[in-house]
Amino acid sequence: MKAASTSPLAGLRRSRLAALVVPFGFFMVSLQLIQWIRTEGEGLPWWQSHPEHWGYPLQAVICIAMVIWWRRTYPPFSRRGIGLGIIMGALGIGIWLLPPAIHHLTGLGSTDLLPWLSYLGFQPRLEGFNPYAFGAGQSALLLWTIIGMRFLRLVVAVSLVEEIFWRGFLMRWLIPAKEGWLNLSIGTYDKQAFWFTSIAFALVHAGPDLFVALIFGMLAGWVTIRTKNLWAVVMMHATANLLLGIFIMLTKWWGLW
Repeated sequence: MKAASTSPLAGLRRSRLAALVVPFGFFMVSLQLIQWIRTEGEGLPWWQSHPEHWGYPLQAVICIAMVIWWRRTYPPFSRRGIGLGIIMGALGIGIWLLPPAIHHLTGLGSTDLLPWLSYLGFQPRLEGFNPYAFGAGQSALLLWTIIGMRFLRLVVAVSLVEEIFWRGFLMRWLIPAKEGWLNLSIGTYDKQAFWFTSIAFALVHAGPDLFVALIFGMLAGWVTIRTKNLWAVVMMHATANLLLGIFIMLTKWWGLW
C-alpha cells in the first residue's frame, strides 16, 4: 500500500482551514495590489494605467484554480436549496440596485434633494471598470475576451471565494463549540456569528454599497441557515452577480462592478 504523502504541500492541500481562508485572502491582497499598481498620467502603457484589465483576469484564474485544488476539502455538492438560492440572489441584487436606480429616476441623493441619501448609495455609479477602455471596442475578439473574463471573475471566482470564506468559514468559526468549529455543520445558527458575519461582509463592501451589502449579507446568512448547504448560497451569490453584470452592460453604470 502506498504511504500517504507527508510533504508540506500535501499537508496544505488537506488543510480544511487553508481551503476556506486562503483563496479569499489571496483575493483581497491581490485586489489591493492591482489598485496599487494603477498610475494616473498621460501616455502611460495600458497595463499601468488600467491594471484591472490584466490583473482581474489573472486574479480570477488563480482563485478558481485554488478552489479546484482544494475541492476535496469542501462539502460535497448538493442541490438542496439551490432554487431558493437563485430566488434570493435575484431579490438581493434587486435591493442592491434600488438606490442608484431611484437616484437616476428621481434625483434623490443629489445636492438639491436629500443629499444625505448619497451615503446610502443614492448616487450615480458611472465611473469604474470600462471594458471599452483604451480602444478595446475596436476589436470584437478583444472586447468579448475582456467581458468574458470579467464575468468569469464576477460570477464564478467572487461567488466561490467569498461564500467559502464568509459562510463556510467565518460564520462557523465564530461559534463556540466544544467539538471545534470545523465539526459544525454548514448553516449552524448562532445569533452573534450571524450578525458579525453580515456586518463584516458589509464593511468589506464599504462605500455607497455598505447598507445594501448588509442586507445582502443577512439574506445570504439566512439562505445558509435555511438550506444547510454551502452551494445554495454560492448559487445565490453567483445569480446576483450574473444579473448585476448584465445590468451593468445594459446601462453602462461601470461603477457598480
